[in-house]
Amino acid sequence: MSAHTAAPAGIGTATTRRQVFAWGLWDWGSAAFNAVILTFVFSVYLTDAVGDDLPGTVSASTWLGWALGIAGFVIAVTAPISGQHYDATGRRKRSLAVLTFVTVAAMAGMYFVRDDYHYLWLGLVLLGVGSVIVELAQVPYNAMLRQISTEQNIGRVSGFGWSMGYFGGIVLLLLCYTGFIAGDGDTRGFLGLSTDDGTNIRLVALLAAAWFGIFAIPVLLAVPELPPTGVHPGAEKGRITEAYRVLWRDLRDLWTADRRTVWFLGASALFRDGLAGVFTFGAVLAVTVYGIGTGDVLLFGVAANVVAALGALVAGRIDDRVGPKAVIVVSLAAMIVVGVVLLAVSGPLLFWIFGLLLCLFVGPAQASARTFLARITPPGREGQMFGLYATTGRAVSFLAPTLFGFFAWGFGTDRAGIAGLLVVLGAGLAALLAVRAPEAVGQPLKAGGRGQPLK
Repeated sequence: MSAHTAAPAGIGTATTRRQVFAWGLWDWGSAAFNAVILTFVFSVYLTDAVGDDLPGTVSASTWLGWALGIAGFVIAVTAPISGQHYDATGRRKRSLAVLTFVTVAAMAGMYFVRDDYHYLWLGLVLLGVGSVIVELAQVPYNAMLRQISTEQNIGRVSGFGWSMGYFGGIVLLLLCYTGFIAGDGDTRGFLGLSTDDGTNIRLVALLAAAWFGIFAIPVLLAVPELPPTGVHPGAEKGRITEAYRVLWRDLRDLWTADRRTVWFLGASALFRDGLAGVFTFGAVLAVTVYGIGTGDVLLFGVAANVVAALGALVAGRIDDRVGPKAVIVVSLAAMIVVGVVLLAVSGPLLFWIFGLLLCLFVGPAQASARTFLARITPPGREGQMFGLYATTGRAVSFLAPTLFGFFAWGFGTDRAGIAGLLVVLGAGLAALLAVRAPEAVGQPLKAGGRGQPLK
């Protein structure tokens, strides 16, 4: 048999700039949940305002950690089987629409979370549900990457999507801060919104919901639905037990046909956790180690996202020329070198210089990781593979926080936590070096890596 099979209709074919731009707008819009709701605004409101007088011995922050932990577990066990179901039924775009607007509904519901600990549970449920659904929505969205790109421009398209996510988060955060949050007293922002009962933050949740909903519409109008692929016999039935049986069968076949995909999923899980750790602990280190003022942390965060976005855009073009593996290897190696320098330097100025240099390589590594998987995924299995991509990422997401804390505790300084992040990045780099790079640009899309197509 031939080592290659024809890709299903709509995969790896030429698309319009309009479709690519519409696809990128979803990333721009989804930043409303990731940046505003989950990271900087609503989660902080839950712990610092809603739950600040929570009775009992368990803090609101602890409850938040547990809620997100449960959400992570649900994502890990459902992402791969949901992805293969989208592939098998030909409902990739429909699933993206449903999951997106369920997330939007959860975000809008956060308006009803008043500044009273009795509403903490509502806030935690909505945040947990939103975290699960938006992550599951990433599966069909990422699976569309090959559908709206070609083998010659897939790196640029992936980099464009990542940069749109960064820029969307920046614009919305600045809008929320200046219009709804900035200032002191009973009214905040240039809109003069009341802080009574958390009104200004609750209105931020409504704005974020509208932002995501509006910018999610173009991809649903511009990108066509693909027909069922027929590559997951049995997955279209929708039964959970059958779905896991199909998943195990496909993984066994994939291991036999092309182990590279399995190895890459493991390697990328490691270095993606390290990349997440850079942003997770960056603000903490800026204040506690390098003397950045608390008021300047947001400015650094904006600058860091701009630099990461620009890095993703530039690296996307390099990806299409030299391949995603080279981009990821260089990015991780550069981050390790810069991280070692950060262990030695002190002061706000040097942190601004080397901290931003570190962030310059985060975007390229993230965008090219998505490209790498898209290039080596058997045609028609994109949903399943990106579901596994989400699952493996969740499976090791404890590593960077744990090692950061271990090194900081062991050496008695937060600065040493950087070494913990470098260990995770180094492990991911070492694992990636053992994975064979995707085939040269222009070769046919592969179905099996050892001369046999996957059944």
